[in-house]
Amino acid sequence: MPSKPSGPDAKPAARAVALPADWAATPLTVVMPTYNEAGNLPGMAEALMALPLPGLRLLVVDDSSPDGTGEIAEEHVRRFGPERMAVLHRAGKEGLGRAYAAGMGQAVADGARYVLQMDADGSHPAAKVPEMLGVALSTGAGVTMGSRYVQGGTLSDAWGAHRRLLSRWANAYAGTILGTRVRDITGGFNLWREDTLRAIDLASVDSAGYSFQVEMKYRALRRGYSVMEVPIHFEDRTVGESKMSLMVQLESVAMPWKLRASARRR
Repeated sequence: MPSKPSGPDAKPAARAVALPADWAATPLTVVMPTYNEAGNLPGMAEALMALPLPGLRLLVVDDSSPDGTGEIAEEHVRRFGPERMAVLHRAGKEGLGRAYAAGMGQAVADGARYVLQMDADGSHPAAKVPEMLGVALSTGAGVTMGSRYVQGGTLSDAWGAHRRLLSRWANAYAGTILGTRVRDITGGFNLWREDTLRAIDLASVDSAGYSFQVEMKYRALRRGYSVMEVPIHFEDRTVGESKMSLMVQLESVAMPWKLRASARRR
């Protein structure tokens, strides 16, 4: 797991909430796309397997990482057992959205009742997973998000003013164009109810990159599913590099307009 800050200014580590036994056993698959995450994956797998959620299964979707992430994932499958962890190997890098769609579709086909999107870089807090599942089960929400921008949500101190402003602008931009009230529509830490994913039809999702997050939530809202936002602390990655390319950024700028135009035609 990426190292956390220490000293007098360090934030205390979050603790996972304890759910009732029947809720904790809910079939939940965490879908985690990877590309060159050999330094992060072992710690993330450890953190998830340690949660008090016997129904949790981790599905790693690896895009043939040159650094051996796929092989490391297979080693952990042998350690934890195929009932707790699996790997979906893909031929090459096709974008975060494509990887998520493939993994989420596989999770639903394998019988997951809930499917959680989670990045492998340590930015999403594993300790929040039980709370998000509890909120989903108690409210019946179609989507339960780990949100940076509701009350109680925080960002890593490593984020500078420019990055914070850009993230806020991206959320306001997409939300205004699409007319939603979701505070963190660009966020990637999302828990989906199985029937919500079936209604969205993953195979028809257009986004290849990070705009997948916006398109998925917008499709859920258009189909009448409710969205709940749970505050999280969003940590900055300390190992590896961001996969955000210029083409991905351009897709993110264009996608809200494309979705709005498509909705008006319907």
